[in-house]
Amino acid sequence: MTTRPRASLRRILDDLGSTVLDVAASPGGLDTEVTGVHIYDPLDELMLPSGGILLGVGVEGAEHICDLLEAAKAGSGLVVKQPVAVDERVRAKVLETGVALLGLTRAASWSQVAALLRSLLAEGDLTEAGQSPPDDLFSLANALCALLDAPITIEDRSSRVLAFSGRQDEADPGRIATVLGRQVPESYQRMLDEQGWFRKIYQNPGPVYIPLTESLPRVAIAVRSGDEILGSIWAAVREPLSKQREWALIDAAKIVALHLLRQRVGADTRRRLQADLLSTVLEGGKDAAEAAGRLGVASERLCVLAAQLADDQIDAAQSESSRQRFCDALALHVGAIHPKAAAALVGSVAYAVLPMHASGEEETRAVRVAQSFLSRVGPRHNANIGVGRLAADLGEVARSRADADRSLRVLRSRGVSGQVAGYSDVHFEALLLRLGDLAAAEEQTPTGPYQRLLRYDSEHGTELAATLGAYLDSFGDVNAAAAAVHVHSNTFRYRLRRLTEISGLDLADPEARLAAMLMMRIFGRRH
Repeated sequence: MTTRPRASLRRILDDLGSTVLDVAASPGGLDTEVTGVHIYDPLDELMLPSGGILLGVGVEGAEHICDLLEAAKAGSGLVVKQPVAVDERVRAKVLETGVALLGLTRAASWSQVAALLRSLLAEGDLTEAGQSPPDDLFSLANALCALLDAPITIEDRSSRVLAFSGRQDEADPGRIATVLGRQVPESYQRMLDEQGWFRKIYQNPGPVYIPLTESLPRVAIAVRSGDEILGSIWAAVREPLSKQREWALIDAAKIVALHLLRQRVGADTRRRLQADLLSTVLEGGKDAAEAAGRLGVASERLCVLAAQLADDQIDAAQSESSRQRFCDALALHVGAIHPKAAAALVGSVAYAVLPMHASGEEETRAVRVAQSFLSRVGPRHNANIGVGRLAADLGEVARSRADADRSLRVLRSRGVSGQVAGYSDVHFEALLLRLGDLAAAEEQTPTGPYQRLLRYDSEHGTELAATLGAYLDSFGDVNAAAAAVHVHSNTFRYRLRRLTEISGLDLADPEARLAAMLMMRIFGRRH
């Protein structure tokens, strides 16, 4: 059993996200330890222990909030329903008492939030990576099956089956196919969607009766957390439910919502812990060995892979979900290759630490592993991967990570996707990009012949810099260079003479040609 991370206010807010709770006013840091959850009752004397979170049921208005902050100054936070009345008095009282003021989404249930917060604070919920929270969804499905006298499935927003009850053989072939495949068949999903049943389920606060022509009727209810739809519960019935059974289904949906939120929090917590540990390993400092041990990764002969989706979506939540699915797939791929490999999402980049057998071609083998992964995920995840040089031990992992980042940046600068680059293969391009960063940081600008050429183009609307670039790219082959810029070779020769006259560039001098090429790579062909 590992030691549970300290339950701070910041950690709880990170776990829940802004869907449920948001910070209305903060005393500064949010690292205060949370010891318990307590509900405000105006008829009882308030005895809030140190570190407690107070749920201000029915509390509204700046004056009432200030009074409760004063009474709860031993606690870590006060939760009231949104919109929260925050004015100068409230902000001053928050700073004076050190109690954070939190806003609860208007549609959320106080009992749901209380249960969720208590589950976060319970021993064992904040566990190490690799451990799973207890899953009682199957027990809930079986209990609901007994209450409704109908086989049950609990599904997510994508109609994937999260749990199911017994007695599925009493239903129809469609339900059996759903349970066996753990996914509602596409034809059924399309039919339900075209007939508008999903919209009715998600808009209706109670159960929806769905008559079907070729299957048993269904009764479905959305599983909600506030305004967010988490999934749905489906019962295969022979007739509409009685009022008593409808209420049982409504109550069950609330309990399932708690379990789904708790599972999501647990998964997010494990992912965050894994990301924290892998970040520590990638930094290669004094804590890297301990983090590697907790993560279960190798400590010698490692290559770092840096993978990033090439096309982020406009919707931020959808982008984050895509990145996480991509990282999960990468973790599965490298884990199948070596049991002591690990992967985690750090920012927008999925990093993997891959142990390598001694062969002298470790980086090449790591590139092949990355190429194999991209070929497997195919068009579902349009991504690039940079591969760092071999790290002999944890002390060199930070260098391998920097290599992987720089390789990935080279691919981004090329504007490609679905590509893998080992650092050794893109070393010079990476150096040029870093040199460009240095020039930009020091506000450097082109000088000498190249600067005169750019200035002439700007003043006269010519393209002599492009002519020079085509000539250098073609190794001085005038015909090939002329074809590249779509002009006649004689026209190209004329432009070449003009640019040497204007810039003073001696194309016969290899040093001058190298300087011009580097200027073009660092500053670009238009400045």
